[in-house]
This record gives sequence, structure tokens and C-alpha cells, in this order.
Amino acid sequence: MKFATWMSVLTAALALAGGALEAQAGYGGAASYNCCPPSCCAPLGDYCAAKACPTTCYRTITETVWDQQEYTVCKTVYDRICEQVPVTRTRNVYDTCYRDECYTVKKPCYQTCWREETYTVQKPCYQTCYRDVVCRVKKPCYQTHWREECYTVKKPCYRTCWREECYTVRKPCYQTCYREECVTTYKPTYETCYRDVCYTVCKPIHDHHWVEECCGEWKTVTECVPGPVIQKQICCDPTPIDCAAPQPGCAAPQQCCRTVCVQCPPTVIHKQIWCPRTVKRKVCTTRYEQEVKHCRVPYTVCRKIPCTTTRRVPYTTCSWTCETRTRRIPHTVCTMNCEQRVRRIPYTTCTWTEHCHTKRIPYTVCNMKTECRTRRIPYTTCTWTCETRTRRVPYTVCRQECYTDCKTVTRCVPRVVTCRMTRCVPRTVCRQVPVTCCPAPAPTCAAPPADHCAG
Repeated sequence: MKFATWMSVLTAALALAGGALEAQAGYGGAASYNCCPPSCCAPLGDYCAAKACPTTCYRTITETVWDQQEYTVCKTVYDRICEQVPVTRTRNVYDTCYRDECYTVKKPCYQTCWREETYTVQKPCYQTCYRDVVCRVKKPCYQTHWREECYTVKKPCYRTCWREECYTVRKPCYQTCYREECVTTYKPTYETCYRDVCYTVCKPIHDHHWVEECCGEWKTVTECVPGPVIQKQICCDPTPIDCAAPQPGCAAPQQCCRTVCVQCPPTVIHKQIWCPRTVKRKVCTTRYEQEVKHCRVPYTVCRKIPCTTTRRVPYTTCSWTCETRTRRIPHTVCTMNCEQRVRRIPYTTCTWTEHCHTKRIPYTVCNMKTECRTRRIPYTTCTWTCETRTRRVPYTVCRQECYTDCKTVTRCVPRVVTCRMTRCVPRTVCRQVPVTCCPAPAPTCAAPPADHCAG
């Protein structure tokens, strides 16, 4: 707004300045004619003489030029943003429940019974009989005859004729020409170079040291193991101390038994015994040390040197030559010749002859015989039985349930955007304008002061 106000003020000032400049231009550069003394307005000479000899003069005028200038303006722009806002809502949820319900069902009970029924059946009895029939039959008798018939045949007669025909043949004429062509070829040049290559060699180093090793030998040892001690019963005669003399009425004395410990004979056992001993043994070990060596390895470098050669390349040009030739074309002419011919045409005549035939024709005689039969016919009896059953009856229960839903909310967010705009700036330009004027006559009055009339 401030810029627009300053622009309007600046435009009005420039317009007033332009009007003043135009006024000054109309007064010959002076502010007005009132500032000039009366002596300057006196006639200077003859008008006709002044009109006859015009001259061109230049006058400086000032113009206002508007230049475009870019400037930067900060502008507030509002962006529309959509956001998802959670909202708590309530909805009806229907649950299905079940209740037990008793009901009575009548259940049919079917039973199959049988009853006997007597019925009569007529059974056919078929008998074949014959009768004689006399019939007259007409038999055809065919006979072939011939008759002669004349007919005309047109027989074509073909004849080959020849006619001459001129045709033009274009004969190619080939000519081989040569043109020079520069060809660049590359000639390989091989050069042997050397480079230093390092490689590693493993050098074996042998070391000797003593190692203690446990060894031994097996020795056979004979050992005598005494036999086991067992108990043995021994029977002995009675002694006077043990048994008294038999008395009248007593039985004879018996033998006495006692237990004695007896040792069995010994057993000789041969067993192997390991006798260890330590022996020192010289062991040789080998280790490898890496050693870096250098050698010169040759390699070949190939360079291609361009060589320009000139060769003659053949090419063929073709020109056509017209030649007129004559050829004979055959054509066939057909003429029809009439010829009389005779042919035999067969035809058939038929005569009928009667014959009498006798034949036996069979026919069937049916007699019905009555027969009594018995059959069992089933029938069903139904009785009803009451039965109590239980069924689950569904019903619906409504309840309130809270759930979270998203709601779209639109809001405006301000942001500052830098814009480049263009404005017009005034600029003053001076330029020379040609003016036609007459040469001044001899002065008749004094010139006006310089401070009153400019230019």
C-alpha cells in the first residue's frame, strides 16, 4: 500500500514536470513571455525576407522513460491440510443367544401285516392248425430287342499356324571402372620389456632334540596259589569212652561221624606282568622359514603403428541397350467336320405268364383254461407314539459398543512465499530535436538579460 501511494505521488509530480517542460518548450525554453522586456518583442526585420532563407537549429528536450525493475515481495499463502482425528462413537452390536425349549412330537410306528387272497387266472392254451390255399401267380417274362438309329457327330480338326511378332529387348552392358581409395592399416610392433617380480620361497630348517619315551616289556611270573579249605565228614568206630558196653535189653552200639577241615592241593598260575622303563630318543623336526627373492620377468608390449596405403577399388557400371527382335508365335485353328454314324439301341419287352400254386397256411387256435391261485398281500398298520424333545431356540440381544473412528478435518496452515514482481521506475532522458529557424537580422534593440530568458 505504501508503494502504491508513493507511485501515485511520483506519477503526479512527473506529469506536472512534463507539463512545465512542454510549456517551456512552447515559450522557446523560457518560463513565459512575461519575463522578457518590451524591447525584445519589437519587430526584427522583414518576415518575407526571413521566410526565404530558413536554417535548421537543434533544441534539447527532456523526456521521461519508464524502466522495468524486479523486486522481491514476501507473500503469505494458506495451505489446506487434511488430518485424521480419532472420534469415539457408539454402535449397536447384536449377539445371538440360545434357550432350551421342550416340544412334543408324534412319531408314527408302521407295522407290516399279511393276508391271504384267492384269485382266478385264465391261462391260454395255444394249438397250431393248417389249411390249404390255392393261389394264381403272374410271372413276368422279359425279352431284349435292338433297333438301329442314325446320328451326326461333329469332329474337330486342329491346325497349327504361325505369326510373326516384334518385341524390344533391353540388353545390359557392364563396364568395370576403378577408383583410388585410401586405407589405413595398423601394423603391430612387438617389444620385450622386463619387470621385477617378488616371490616367496620356504626354506627348510632341521632341528634335533631328545625326547623321553615310556616303554617296557612283558615278563612271565609263576605263582603258586594254595587250594581252598573245605569241610569233610569222617566216620569212626566208637571208643569205650564214647559208647559203654551193651547191657541186656539195649541195642548194639552205632558208628560216630565228625566234620574235619581239609585243604585242597595248590594251583600253579602263570601271568604276564608289564615292566615299564623310560628311554631317550633323538627326534628330528623340520620347520620352514619364508625368504623373499627377486627375479626379472620378461613381458611383451604390442603397439600398433598406423600406415596409410592407396588401393584401386573396382566398381561396375551398367548401361542398357535397346534391341528389336522378331519371334514366331504359334496359334491353333479349329474347324468342325460333320460325320454320319449308326448305333444300335437296345429295348426290353415284357410278357406275363400265369401259374397256380397250392400252399399250407398255419393258423393258431387259443383256448382259455381257468385256474385258481392264492397269494399273500401285505398291508401296513400305523400307530402314533408321543415323544418329548428339546430344541435350542435362538434369540437376539442388543448391546452398545464403543469404537474409535477417524474423522477427516481440514485446516489452513499459513506459510510465507517469496515472489518476484516487476514495477516501472521513471528515468529522465535528454535528446536533441531539429527546429527550423531564420537567421537573426541586425539587432535593433538590446538583448535581454541572461537571467530572464533562458536559451
